[in-house]
Amino acid sequence: MKKNRLLAQWLNNDLTPEELAEFEASPDFEKYKKIKHYTDHLEVADWDENAMLSNILQQPKVTPKVVPLYQKWAFRAAAIFVLALGITFALKMLVHQTETAGFGEKTIFSLPDHSEVVLNSGSEIQYKKWNWDNNRHLELKGEAYFKVAKGRRFEVQTNLGKVTVLGTQFNVKARKNSFDIVCYEGRVKVNYGNTQILLTHGQGVRFENGKQLKRNIQTSQPEWMDNEISFYQENIKSLLDEVERQYNITIELNTKDTTALFTGKLPAHDLEVALQIISTTYHLEARKVSNHKIIFDEK
Repeated sequence: MKKNRLLAQWLNNDLTPEELAEFEASPDFEKYKKIKHYTDHLEVADWDENAMLSNILQQPKVTPKVVPLYQKWAFRAAAIFVLALGITFALKMLVHQTETAGFGEKTIFSLPDHSEVVLNSGSEIQYKKWNWDNNRHLELKGEAYFKVAKGRRFEVQTNLGKVTVLGTQFNVKARKNSFDIVCYEGRVKVNYGNTQILLTHGQGVRFENGKQLKRNIQTSQPEWMDNEISFYQENIKSLLDEVERQYNITIELNTKDTTALFTGKLPAHDLEVALQIISTTYHLEARKVSNHKIIFDEK
C-alpha cells in the first residue's frame, strides 16, 4: 500500500525530498520512470458531451417489426382457406357432375362447351368437367334432347347403346328395353349391340328387345319439349309408364289385353284429357282414387 501511495504522489510531484530519495532508491524506479516518459506524450481529446448527444439523436431510428398474434392466425386461416378452395375446385372438376329431372319435371342445363341439354321427366345425366373439350362423354338414364356445340366427338352412353355425333341436334331415350334415337340436325351414329346405324336429319330408329324399327320424323324437336307425349307403335305398359313420369302419378292397370300398340300423342299438361284418350283407345274406365293414383279397369 505504501508503494502505491508513493507512486501516485511521485506521478503528481507531491513527494518530499526525503520521500523522493527513498522512492528513487527502490528497485522498480527505473521501470516507473520509463512508463512515465511514454505516457507524458499521450493526448486525449476533450470530451464534448453535447456533440455526442447530438450525434446519437441524429441517427435514423429503426422501428422493430412486430407481427401481432392475431395477424399470424389470420395468415394461417387464409392459407387454409386457399388450400380448401383448391381442393374443392379439383374435386368439382374431377368427380362426376349429375343433372336430374324428377317425375313431372324437366331440367335444362348447359355443358362446359355450351352444348344445351333438356332432360325429360324421370331422367339423369352424369359427366365430368375435367378435360371436357377433349373428352365429351356423358352417361344418360332416361330421355334427353341435345343441341351439341361443334367440336370433337360427342358421346352419349346408355345401358342399351351409344350415340356418337360431332355438332348436331338429336334426342335419345333409353327406357327399360327400349332404345330410341332421333336426329333433328346433322348426323348421328348409333351403336346397339353389334349393330351400327348412321342417322341423318329427320330419321329415327328404335331398338326394343333386339328388334329394330326405323321411322321418318317431321318435327323440328321432340314433342315432349312442347308438353306433348308422342308414341309410335308403343304398347300400353310403356305408354302408362311415360304418363306416370310426366304427371308424377301411379297407375294401376286391370286388363288382360296389353298387346295393342298405340301411335299418337297425349297432352303432358292436362291429365283429364290424357286419361280420356287412353280410356277410349283401349276401352277402359279410369278411376281417380287419389290425387296421385289412377286405376284403369276393363269396361
